[in-house]
Amino acid sequence: MAVGSNMVPDRLFATNLVQAEGRRPVDKLDKLIRVARGEEQADLLLKNARLVNVLSGEIHEADVAVAHTRVAGLGDYEAKEVLDLGGAYLCPGLIDGHVHIESSMLRLAEFARVVVPHGTTTVIADPHEIANVLGLDGIKYMMESSKGNPLGVYFMLPSCVPSTELETAGSQLMSYDLAPLLHEEWVVGIAEMMNYPGVLARSPDVLERISIASDKRVDGHAPHLGGKDLNAYVAAGIYSDHESTSLEEAKEKLQRGMHIMIREGSVAKNMDELLPLVSPENARRCMFVSDDNDPADLLENGHMDRVIRKAIGLRLEPLLAIQMATVNPAEYFGLRNLGAIAPGYRADMVVFDDFESFEIKKVFRGGHLVAEDGKMLATVGTRPPVPLRGTVNVAWIELEHFRIEARSGRARVIGLTANQLVTRQLIEKVRTVDGLAVADVERDILKLAVIERHLASGNVGLGFVKGFGLKRGALASSVAHDSHNIIVVGTNDLDMMTAAVQIVKMQGGLVVAADGKVLATLPLPIAGLMSEKSAEGIRTEIDDLERAARDLGCTAPTPFMAMSFLALPVIPRLKLTDKGLVDVRKFDFVPLFEDGA
Repeated sequence: MAVGSNMVPDRLFATNLVQAEGRRPVDKLDKLIRVARGEEQADLLLKNARLVNVLSGEIHEADVAVAHTRVAGLGDYEAKEVLDLGGAYLCPGLIDGHVHIESSMLRLAEFARVVVPHGTTTVIADPHEIANVLGLDGIKYMMESSKGNPLGVYFMLPSCVPSTELETAGSQLMSYDLAPLLHEEWVVGIAEMMNYPGVLARSPDVLERISIASDKRVDGHAPHLGGKDLNAYVAAGIYSDHESTSLEEAKEKLQRGMHIMIREGSVAKNMDELLPLVSPENARRCMFVSDDNDPADLLENGHMDRVIRKAIGLRLEPLLAIQMATVNPAEYFGLRNLGAIAPGYRADMVVFDDFESFEIKKVFRGGHLVAEDGKMLATVGTRPPVPLRGTVNVAWIELEHFRIEARSGRARVIGLTANQLVTRQLIEKVRTVDGLAVADVERDILKLAVIERHLASGNVGLGFVKGFGLKRGALASSVAHDSHNIIVVGTNDLDMMTAAVQIVKMQGGLVVAADGKVLATLPLPIAGLMSEKSAEGIRTEIDDLERAARDLGCTAPTPFMAMSFLALPVIPRLKLTDKGLVDVRKFDFVPLFEDGA
């Protein structure tokens, strides 16, 4: 079995009849043909469905026959098991075309338990986050964790570990590290190529990472890229992008031949701006993705069902909305037997009553009912994953590490942008006390620190941020894209140090501190990114953290998720890493103070 294979679910759900009955693949195919011709009973017949046919672009009445894990045919069939849907709608299982599972803070099996009842049967996962911490060990951990779950998980291999040389990551993956994994059945390409300056500069290493993909996909990541630079980026063989934030940007990328991934996650929400791009003429070049999800958002609002529900609410034709979360990503990633309900396709199917609520009633994977009425029926995987080492290795943290010597009266300040990953560059007068630049809570200018946590190098990047609203205390997290160093936002040095030290003690997690005391925590012992608890348990602890943050005056809606992207030096405009302040448009460091002194 391939390293990344998740055919184990078929054994768990007693659908892998090749193994269960000792049949060869040709025997399985033989039965599929016999059932399709009506010569043998189907295993399952779904009667009286209103089929959302994403291939023909229509909704029509149909009975759907299933043999083994495949759709055998549409029409009048005899079956061992018959389920009358009574006129309910039946559509293909939903596909998330780009997601970082680690960003949910859920183990993969727990992520599956949460999203499958919402109709998601397949995800295209980019294990970029854990790879930046643990390298190949992190990727293998995610692949092993995908086994034995009622969720199809395909992998894109991280292309940029580290994403840039502007930060310190826990690993470095070269093209020769990734190449062997590309032969795995469940690996479908190279993930988001964030280093677009490296592409444009024709960096040999970057070009090698693109070329090893061969006939598999290379996803893009090129915010604000346009003109001839965009032409060059696409010409390199990069055919998708999920970073468009304006209609004009997405339109230009579509015109240049890119597949447009419309992102609607827990923080980055681009649908309102980009959905007007979609028309019946171009919809097959567009798909929905979530990218990053908050566990509370998943529990309360759903996953891809939530995205489709919103798109329909914004007046997108329902059939197009469902195509964008089924057949479109399947065809883009070369998943030939996924994304539709037709003979030969895998019987991943979703039952729902109406398009207005788009409430998922039943979920089938490989023709077997795995979830119903929001509850998982199948057992998630319990295989012990690859053991992982500790990942928080920090030099001794002292109070002086948070001090900023005032070099002028004006400084570059990172400005948060609501519901976006992009930030603004603000030039603000800073408050000084005894020659030190300090937080100015009256003007919502707080201190920001990024502490290197992989090599115990002692690197600490310092800056300022506006948009959190804290009046007291500090917030800290070991989730800080992409290298996941420790990031701290605070009103004073003592609380910032207190929060950072608690992160080290927990070997990763989220912290709220004030008056030198820890007020709330969420341990994330798996690579400093994921919890061993249930989604409900994590949500409770996040609620406690956010409540504690609000009590300290925080006004950011999802402060820890927003904070996690402030160290991401591939999303404009101003970001902070352990090495310093980065102007992403220049792809270089800039001085904190305006005069550069």
